[in-house]
Amino acid sequence: MLTPTSLETLSLQQLRDSLRLGQREIADWQGGPLAVSAVPGSGKSTGMAAAAAIAIARYQLNIRHQLVVVTFTRSAAANIKAKIKGYLKDLGLPANGFTVQTLHGLAWSIARAYPELSGLNQDCVLVTPNQNHRLIRTCVEQWISANARHYQTLIEGQQFDGEETERLRRQSVLRTEVLPALASTVIHEAKSSGLMPEDLRRQSQEVNDEYSVLAIAAGLYEFYQMQLRFRNLIDYDEMILGALRVLDDPVVRETWQRQVFAVFEDEAQDSSPLQTRLLEILAAAPADPENPDQANLVRVGDPNQAINSTFTPADPVFFCEFCAACEQKGRLATMTQAGRSNRRIIDAANFVLQWANQSRIAGSEQPFRFQQIQPVPPDDPQPNANPPAEGKGLEIYRPEDVYQTVEWIGKRAIALFKENPDSRAAVLVRTNEQGRFVVKELERWYGGKLQVYEVGQRDRQSHVPDELLTLLRFLDRPHSPDYLKAALTTLVERKLIPTQDLNALVSLPEQFLYPGPLDPPGTEPVIQARHFCTNLLHARLELPPYQLIPFLALSLNYDQSELATADKLAERVSQQSAGDNSLATILRVLSEIVSAEQFEPVDAEDPEDRYVRAGQLTVITMHKAKGLDWDFVFLPFLHENTIPGTQWIPPQSQFLGEFTLAEVARAQIRASVHNQFPLPDTQTAWERAKYLKTAEEFRLLYVAMTRAKRLLWMSAAQKAPFTWNKPDNLDERKFCPVIPALIEQFPWAKS
Repeated sequence: MLTPTSLETLSLQQLRDSLRLGQREIADWQGGPLAVSAVPGSGKSTGMAAAAAIAIARYQLNIRHQLVVVTFTRSAAANIKAKIKGYLKDLGLPANGFTVQTLHGLAWSIARAYPELSGLNQDCVLVTPNQNHRLIRTCVEQWISANARHYQTLIEGQQFDGEETERLRRQSVLRTEVLPALASTVIHEAKSSGLMPEDLRRQSQEVNDEYSVLAIAAGLYEFYQMQLRFRNLIDYDEMILGALRVLDDPVVRETWQRQVFAVFEDEAQDSSPLQTRLLEILAAAPADPENPDQANLVRVGDPNQAINSTFTPADPVFFCEFCAACEQKGRLATMTQAGRSNRRIIDAANFVLQWANQSRIAGSEQPFRFQQIQPVPPDDPQPNANPPAEGKGLEIYRPEDVYQTVEWIGKRAIALFKENPDSRAAVLVRTNEQGRFVVKELERWYGGKLQVYEVGQRDRQSHVPDELLTLLRFLDRPHSPDYLKAALTTLVERKLIPTQDLNALVSLPEQFLYPGPLDPPGTEPVIQARHFCTNLLHARLELPPYQLIPFLALSLNYDQSELATADKLAERVSQQSAGDNSLATILRVLSEIVSAEQFEPVDAEDPEDRYVRAGQLTVITMHKAKGLDWDFVFLPFLHENTIPGTQWIPPQSQFLGEFTLAEVARAQIRASVHNQFPLPDTQTAWERAKYLKTAEEFRLLYVAMTRAKRLLWMSAAQKAPFTWNKPDNLDERKFCPVIPALIEQFPWAKS
């Protein structure tokens, strides 16, 4: 007769047996550090979730002694949390021995619990500034005022003849483009690496650099930090720093370490140095916090899928170093078996990895860690592994131009869905401009014959703050023809009023809104538009300004996600208004959010479900596609100027030299973080930045290829635009260098 204990052991064994070989290595973890290097499609999230459930059962974890699971995005956190709960339910255990959070969510929970230690209070407003944000603009102006001589050196740059018009032009470029870009790049890079302004200033003295780029960066960084404190704002990096300040306190640190049994990290290749330091502290044993061999830290990732390092401080080098350290101690596991794709797709992805490393196309950078994807064995415990190929499995096309490319994609997609109505397909593009072009051309070629979903359009959920700002501007100045037309355009797009000639309505705003007895009677569409607008104006008179945002959200018939986003926006505006709820203040704050910040929407449904619906052709960027897969994947526009592309120097800033200050500073900071002294000079840093970009572009192509299960359709048109802002300007374009190599390796794939 089986006892409860033996039943539990049997259930754990059954769960372990349902895993693949590499996944079982995580499930067998029994303490200490463990690095898991996985390939695409190996099921690392599934393996981590099962291993988490086994650890919770094995060590009888509870709400006071928990397993902490961290990952990169909220959607990934929700996904892995659901999997762990499912496994625990199958084991007959309560779901209270673990917590799943994003890295920033974990850091904020620590920082806000001890405001006196973190230096952050719960009233802080989170900002995600870009280079046009008021914070960045202000710190640029402050630096210019405090560094007139250094600023003059930048103005003179190269080949300056003292002509006043040229001086004014260079001043404008520096104030509005060069220095804001340098500030936004360097501040994020330095803060995430644990560097303070004084560190950058000290290192700048050791670099042979005509402009002292790091010294400029240090000054901008210093003024930025002052602005954060003055305005009671925080950014994402400040959350991590605040949590680390809290954990510097020995008593608080030990309290947290006793609550945390272990830390499991997913997508570890995307962590910055400070984020890694936070997890190491939490995972350390309270009695011996400085001994890394005692830390219960499991880090799972794939350095070959590190595709964020050119615009975030994440760098696959850090995870590779962790893997190397664990390998020396016999604590490195590899997950090389993958059941997602058919074998021809696997062979193509492995070839790209090997070719990019051996060709030295990225110069001194090695794009990939050498680990090839292996198919799973025939007796794999998980269903539908390495599915049969559709068509050739791998197909490479060379259309005449990008227009014919989209025509062929649509034609093939229609045929595929006709034969496989429950299948899923996607077009993966490098930029949102390419995505808009694909959607527009598919509509032109095939009308309603294809169900197309453009992720970029949905992600531009800035339509919520933008639409609300448009209507608020109308309520503030209803007799402005421009504001009235913008409001009417929004109402037409939302299908709240009939389509009509808006120019005729806005030519005389007063007559349209409040016609007199002698004015001609309007048509029914005009009357509907007038009625809607006057109702909004009545609400402006009857409601206090702070209630206008939720009222307008309801008036626009927003869905659940949009209403939640509007509520979040209203709260944010209220926080930044600092008690002044006048319409003028609301407009000022909302204008700032719309023009200079990435306001993140609230999503009431799982976005990944929308991206992989059956019978739908999803148009999505390669970056956004990471973590997803489809039966059929189309990769168009594979040209050299797209992948790997080039480091672009805006013509207006070339008076400084053949480089950009932001990328030079980024490369110098990364060299500092990796202890690569002496730091590179300007030209060397620029060359290194180019190699880093090339390496990442090939990792991005590798990620895109490994999203496909049954068919990978690749193409490089003979004619393509130089810039996708002008897709009609076609000329001959070189193919991405790996395309000819792929055709030579797999000649049967050319179609």
